[in-house]
Amino acid sequence: MIYLWLKAGHIIFVVFWLAGLFMLPRQMIYMHPAAPGSEEEALWAKRSGLLSKIILTPSLVIVWVLGIALAFVLGAWGESWLHAKLLLVVALSAYHGIMMAKAKKMARGERPLSEKQLRMWGEVPGILLALIVVLVVVKPF
Repeated sequence: MIYLWLKAGHIIFVVFWLAGLFMLPRQMIYMHPAAPGSEEEALWAKRSGLLSKIILTPSLVIVWVLGIALAFVLGAWGESWLHAKLLLVVALSAYHGIMMAKAKKMARGERPLSEKQLRMWGEVPGILLALIVVLVVVKPF
């Protein structure tokens, strides 16, 4: 029964985390044209900060904790699909950190990425999510 509760929690917080990762680049796109130091920029910076504090960072931590607990319960540490999944989750975690750093720069008035680059970066979580789901469901190796 513990397996099912861990799995349910893991999936719930993956959804929260990914929702936040999909929202963050969009918020940054909305912030992009705002004049540095303007009220509009401050509002988008506040929203990005709250997204990180309330959704992104707590979800990231819970996803990792529950995912590691699931791997132990399943005894899946020797499985190749799990190693590939972990590599992709590390990449998604790095993406999270990179985008948060860029959002903080934008909140200070910098524009480290163009709107087009932000749109492209916004596709990364979806691609990684698709690959991770295939690994977990299909277990191709």
